[in-house]
Amino acid sequence: MRTPGPTLASQDGVLPARSLAGVVALAVALVVVLGLGAGSCFTPSIPIPPPEPGLMTFTVDPGTPGEATFRYGPTPNYGDAVVYVFNRTQGRGIIDTARPDGSVGPTPAFPAADDDQIAVTFETTEQVVSSCVVFRSGTPTAFCP
Repeated sequence: MRTPGPTLASQDGVLPARSLAGVVALAVALVVVLGLGAGSCFTPSIPIPPPEPGLMTFTVDPGTPGEATFRYGPTPNYGDAVVYVFNRTQGRGIIDTARPDGSVGPTPAFPAADDDQIAVTFETTEQVVSSCVVFRSGTPTAFCP
């Protein structure tokens, strides 16, 4: 006996329309479940702030003029980060690693002179943040123009 209403052809005969509705409902449920599962894999991270000039210290050794070392105070967000200190003006710099507490230095010496633009970059496993400051011995007070 045939079920009244719209039908779909199948290899075995005829399927009632309500079977199609069940298949569609199952497909929609599967898409929703997979969508929720995939969304949980892409949890957004909270951005970390760029390096703060007030925590930077540049030291010029009187015995090696034209070179400086870099220090950065403890900042947990930067723990074990790769640290780049790059003199944009002279086109040279150094790469170092932050300690687990996020502090750095003193780094190896790099070329530096008053008013050079120094980019300080911290690269963690999830983010890269950077600040550019105008070089002066001690704590910089100005960002790059």
